[in-house]
Amino acid sequence: CVCVCVCWHVVFCARLSCPEVCSCAAGVVDCSKRSLTTASLPSSFPPYTTELHLNDNHLTALPNGLLDSLPALRLAALHGNPWSCDCSILYLRGWLLKQRNNNSIRNVSCSSPAHLRGRLLVYLSEQELLDSCRYWLCNLALASQISLFVFITVQVLLLASVILFLRRFELLTREARRTAAESFTAEDDATLSHEYATLKDRRF
Repeated sequence: CVCVCVCWHVVFCARLSCPEVCSCAAGVVDCSKRSLTTASLPSSFPPYTTELHLNDNHLTALPNGLLDSLPALRLAALHGNPWSCDCSILYLRGWLLKQRNNNSIRNVSCSSPAHLRGRLLVYLSEQELLDSCRYWLCNLALASQISLFVFITVQVLLLASVILFLRRFELLTREARRTAAESFTAEDDATLSHEYATLKDRRF
């Protein structure tokens, strides 16, 4: 957008601008094959967009409301993405159900979870997605519990190692003291014997 604007005109032009990672021409916004993820996806697109190409990226879901501000949108190319069919994709499913473009509907299939892989998103019930979401949360909870168990086990092993080291150190300290005491006793005995021998020699 090439404008000579001030104040709110600058803001208006910015809203009409093309996202840096995409190319735009005559209402067609092409963001395909940009290695985009859900996190790196542009937060908005020009409102005059008639075609939006998001295909062949790494998208697993679309942010809520992303496509609602595109009243002129007639086609959204969404194929070639690893869509994750859990509760995070409910917005995209709802948007697709409102579309009359069969190509958009047919091109969105699940990549995960495993039991839904290959299924078309629009043909999944909301309950299936919620169940998948709960399944994912259960896996997360299980992974957290396993991590906690491993962490506690490592802590116990470290504590046991410290206790063994302290006991070993205590035994070595006692042994050193005993050896030192015996050494001092032997030296004292030798000294006393020498003094006794000296006194005896002097008496004779």
